[in-house]
Amino acid sequence: MSVSPPVTHGSSPASTSMPASPPSSSAARRRAWSASRTVTPPVSPPPARGRRSGAGSGGPPPRVTWPTVRIARFTAPSGQRLFGVVEGRPEALTVAALTEFPWTSASFTGERWALEDVRLLAPILPTKIVGIGKNYAEHAAEMGGPPPDAPLMFLKPNTAVIGPADAIRLPVDSRQVEHEGELAVVIGPLGASQVPRERALETVFGYTIANDVTARDLQRADGQWTRAKGFDSFCPLGPWIETALDPSDLAIRTEVDGQMRQESRTSLLLHDIATLISYVSHVMTLLPNDVVLTGTPAGVGPLRAGQTVSVTVEGIGTLANPGRSR
Repeated sequence: MSVSPPVTHGSSPASTSMPASPPSSSAARRRAWSASRTVTPPVSPPPARGRRSGAGSGGPPPRVTWPTVRIARFTAPSGQRLFGVVEGRPEALTVAALTEFPWTSASFTGERWALEDVRLLAPILPTKIVGIGKNYAEHAAEMGGPPPDAPLMFLKPNTAVIGPADAIRLPVDSRQVEHEGELAVVIGPLGASQVPRERALETVFGYTIANDVTARDLQRADGQWTRAKGFDSFCPLGPWIETALDPSDLAIRTEVDGQMRQESRTSLLLHDIATLISYVSHVMTLLPNDVVLTGTPAGVGPLRAGQTVSVTVEGIGTLANPGRSR
């Protein structure tokens, strides 16, 4: 007998109707992994602009046992692609290089740059991106229908992923490319398979910003969404992964050339993040690095060549990308 994924409206954990599953080795590992996310790496003074700084202590580099910080992927001035920790005041951010992606622990290399002297890349390269359609009531209304009773899933290929400041390449066979600013969830090292809702957040590594770019005319013409949402460059991600964040009530805003297009809060999600992860994980296994898009608010609109779309999520930052003709 099959079991349907749990579906819960709102953000209160008490609203789930699925009973807690008995303890298991995988559940115990999730709880232990989640409980280990406590150590914040040391913050060092920012280097002078354009200069690289070393560890300076002469001893072994400090280790990050779990990064309750902002994790970025970037190209250093030397051209090397690295992961790092973004630190400092908003007006003087720096990035401290790590030896590897910090799933459980990693060491600092001792190298640090001013953020403006590196090129930020998409912070993660997922095996798949799972999108959720019509997850804000007002967006469902502007699309011409009632909100779905259960999360409405679709997939975007990982070839759609680009990073901050990369160009969204507008396809020649669409006359109506639109932005969809969203909060995105990054799945952690244990993945997620048939996870009960009350344990779903234990599988989360962190949160980033996404733009679910969509060729709206092709979406209407095709009836299904693969082509409309699957073009190369149609999934900007960034600017980094925020690992210490309560996602239940965050402001989200999308602007095009400084003009407000979308403004809402994640507390208005029809299906909250724990519900989405649990629901998706009962359909398909979410692997480490996979990304779940949580849905876009009302106000989706056109993006044209030469315009720049910026998505800002409270507690994370801003993801900006220009539109460009192919």
